[in-house]
Amino acid sequence: MKYTGNDIPSSGIDCIPFDERYIEQYMKHYNDAFYPMRKALDIKPYNWYSDLSAIRKKCSDLFLLTDGNDLIGSVACYGNEVDDLFVSDNYRNAGYGRKLLLWGMNHIREEGGQEILLHVAEWNQNALKMYLDIGFEIARIEQV
Repeated sequence: MKYTGNDIPSSGIDCIPFDERYIEQYMKHYNDAFYPMRKALDIKPYNWYSDLSAIRKKCSDLFLLTDGNDLIGSVACYGNEVDDLFVSDNYRNAGYGRKLLLWGMNHIREEGGQEILLHVAEWNQNALKMYLDIGFEIARIEQV
């Protein structure tokens, strides 16, 4: 999917660069969020993060939304691509997914990116609807 609009609404949140204090929570909540989709689509491994080294390789592009010692959610910004967006179970259905997406989009624009990309599985209808609502357009359909 791609977003080429001019204005991006403010997210109303402040994310922090990845902080290793949250690495165990990150690994757990990431796997909790993506396991159902990976299992349903038979994308192995179902639990992507099984060791800390994999996260450390990507952490310069990961941003966290926290509440004290709790990880609310995270978004990754790889160049002009939003990826690995998730919200921890305890914070779901409170609008944090939309806020993290908007934060990531604004971050990409601040870094000079114009066209913003993301990938979503058709299986994840809630995310797909949110992305379309914000103004993303389907650019290409791929079979997984």
